[in-house]
Amino acid sequence: MGDAQLTDAQLKRYSRHLLLAQVGEAGQLKLANASVLIVGMGGLGAPAGLYLAAAGVGKLVLADDDKVSESNLQRQIAYSEEQLGQSKVHAARERLLALNHDIHIRPVQRRLSGDVLQMEVMQADVVLDCSDNIQTRYALSDACQKLKVPLVSGAAVAFDGQLMVFDFRDDNSPCYRCLFPKANDAVLNCSTAGVLGPLVGIIGSMQALECIKLICQIESAAVGRFSSFDGLSGEWFHLKMQKRPDCNLH
Repeated sequence: MGDAQLTDAQLKRYSRHLLLAQVGEAGQLKLANASVLIVGMGGLGAPAGLYLAAAGVGKLVLADDDKVSESNLQRQIAYSEEQLGQSKVHAARERLLALNHDIHIRPVQRRLSGDVLQMEVMQADVVLDCSDNIQTRYALSDACQKLKVPLVSGAAVAFDGQLMVFDFRDDNSPCYRCLFPKANDAVLNCSTAGVLGPLVGIIGSMQALECIKLICQIESAAVGRFSSFDGLSGEWFHLKMQKRPDCNLH
């Protein structure tokens, strides 16, 4: 996909998008020409990838060094029992192409860091942080800020989810370090505290939603905001983020 207009088959497939004034054919073409990097194809990356593929995002780059294990199947809905032991990025590619053969998917079977991370971010229009460790989150935020690439960051553990949207095309945008100046991997994660399956679906779907809005240039209140979701009460808590004066000194 990348032509000046949609084909008849695409007009039919994406008809529900085309009915939306905020998307329409122009927005669908923006999606078709967009490249999205998803870092982490676990509980968050799985639903996010499914919805972005279904939405017709033209190029998806899936980065993860893990393999599908039995404990993943409780929440990582892109995978099946037949794919146990397979590389997540290749298994996800197979599933996403089965959903939409009209897009390009490039699997990257490694944990991104250093120059490779910088190169992948440089080629993306939007980056989704679906990782499960603090150092990757910091590195992604730093790279996206440096290269002025929008970042949609998500996290989920137990019954609690988080969503943050950083539009680094705006020089005044806060970054992940502005919100969490100091953190470490000793904090709770799914492996130690567990997580309810649908929670990652909610946050991952929200990441896909905000990604689509960024690509289609739809105004969003989520930009520059920290949002926390309580899966027990069903309530959202929102906090407007501010760029720290020493933001660029890390």
